Amino acid sequence: MEIVKGKEATILFDGKKCIHSRNCVLSRPDVFVPNVEGEWIYPDKASVEEIKSLALNCPSGAIRFESNDPSFKETAPPVNVLRVRENGPLAIHADIELEGVEKQYRLTLCRCGASTHKPFCDATHVSIGFTATGEPSVQESQPLPVRNGILNIDPTKNGPLKVSGNLEICSGTGKVTNRITESYLCRCGGSSNKPYCDGTHRKIKFKSE
Repeated sequence: MEIVKGKEATILFDGKKCIHSRNCVLSRPDVFVPNVEGEWIYPDKASVEEIKSLALNCPSGAIRFESNDPSFKETAPPVNVLRVRENGPLAIHADIELEGVEKQYRLTLCRCGASTHKPFCDATHVSIGFTATGEPSVQESQPLPVRNGILNIDPTKNGPLKVSGNLEICSGTGKVTNRITESYLCRCGGSSNKPYCDGTHRKIKFKSE
């Protein structure tokens, strides 16, 4: 964890969670300076409002922030959302509970089966050439009476991600494809019904550890 303190805000960067979406270096290359050796994060180049926006735009939660002003503390979103990234991970923005992990609101979870940091994505999907649509078929579903709340994520041993709680599953382009309160999501990379599990993990003898 890199912790860089500024006058008004502190930026925390966890390289193990980074999926190289590059939102940070493309949006504010003065705050997150790309391709340099040594120091590369400069929180004083931006306002607290701008740093908050940069952090919230990081899908993996690799970038977080702390401020002297408690009103800028990150909070749970009004709608729990899972975004299926094209040829990449499952990006979740919710009030997440995952055993062994401190409180998180943003995570990207591996769905190629090859991450060395399971259940989190570590961008291995790029090096192995993983392909999977970010536009899953739309399933008939009714609007949820409550759209937020605790989202429990349970990475089952050698199996899928069990997700319990209010959740809207969206395509990479933002279209709602399903609304669920419980589901099993593929993380072995082999399901023919991605992002959902179809039992392929047993056939291919997927190992989660």
